[in-house]
Amino acid sequence: MTAIPTERANTRLGLAPTGPRPEEETRPLVDRTKTNPLFGDQKMKLGLFGTNCSYGLIMSHAPSTYKVTWEHTKEIAQRADNLGFDVLVPIAKWKGTGGSTNFNGNNYETYAWAAGLAEATERIAIGSTSHLPTIHPVLAAKAATTIDHISGGRFALNLVMGWIAPEMEMFGREQREHDERYAYGQEWIDFVNKLWTEPGSFDLSTHYFTGFDLEAYPKPHQAPRPALLNAGNSPAGIEFSARNVDINFASLDTLENIKAYTDMITSKAREEYNRAIKVMTYGLIVCRDTEAEAKAAFQQVLDEADWDAAGNIIKVAGSGASQSFDHAARQMQERFIAGWGGYPIIGTPEQVTEELGKLNEAGMEGMIFGLIDYNEELKYFGDKVMPLLKEAGLRH
Repeated sequence: MTAIPTERANTRLGLAPTGPRPEEETRPLVDRTKTNPLFGDQKMKLGLFGTNCSYGLIMSHAPSTYKVTWEHTKEIAQRADNLGFDVLVPIAKWKGTGGSTNFNGNNYETYAWAAGLAEATERIAIGSTSHLPTIHPVLAAKAATTIDHISGGRFALNLVMGWIAPEMEMFGREQREHDERYAYGQEWIDFVNKLWTEPGSFDLSTHYFTGFDLEAYPKPHQAPRPALLNAGNSPAGIEFSARNVDINFASLDTLENIKAYTDMITSKAREEYNRAIKVMTYGLIVCRDTEAEAKAAFQQVLDEADWDAAGNIIKVAGSGASQSFDHAARQMQERFIAGWGGYPIIGTPEQVTEELGKLNEAGMEGMIFGLIDYNEELKYFGDKVMPLLKEAGLRH
């Protein structure tokens, strides 16, 4: 990324040179380990995934009170906050996937969603999920900083290169080739980081972006910047995550593969980029008093599944649009129906605790998950599972 001296550009444009702003440069930033639970000391971090979209993580007509209204969304967030959960991560969607559910078609835009929930909560980290081709870095940097200030340093930005071609077409954008999307993403996040950290103003000229007399004030509340997340598991995605983000999300089929993956990406970040990265997973948790009840609830999700919606997603995922999901497109269609391709945990409170412990031992430092009925099942999770997690030393 090449920066052009601002004074030269300002002279060309007939503007006075723009200098640094001492009052902004000297404003103390807050150590994010003190404000953002994603950098806290919980051994196994917990979060909710997909509470901004219709049907959450299940492509099914299985009974649930979950609905996309602001009142319901806020109640879920506040319940998770009160239980001590660490993060809320939304799904960025612009249209549904068809079928009888039009899965995820009723959804909230994630920056505005995060701003509202930042004000409505006290401790939990609040994420926005951003499809990078749909939002300019200047706007993204400003929106992220605004939410970071509203939340008091609890913001996290989940970076998605934009893998659903029909959604990119809504913006008049042709889907780039897979690895080129990561090249674009690298310039995008470099641009945003510069806006978050550069004093004064600057000009910019790169392959994908050009800007003159750029500035962004205020700077983010948390230092050195908000948390960055990414769920890329392809070679290009792993490279991007190891180089740039704080947490990589991965969903793999076995604990052995999870261990190999976490060892690989953490070593890559450390050895090639001299930085640390955490790895977390995502999926669906179905917890009931007995294993039979949990399995029956999970089976009901499959029995009442919207296979047309799942087929549409699998068609996109298996067409080369996302290499991160190739394995799931071929072998794990049920995971799309029940968990958006994530890692399923099904069983009693004791079994759920045991499985979360195994994930942690394999290198996963947390899990963001969906529930068939977020609000009602959160009550059960708080009563039955959280005490066991504390007894197991996974939470405190």
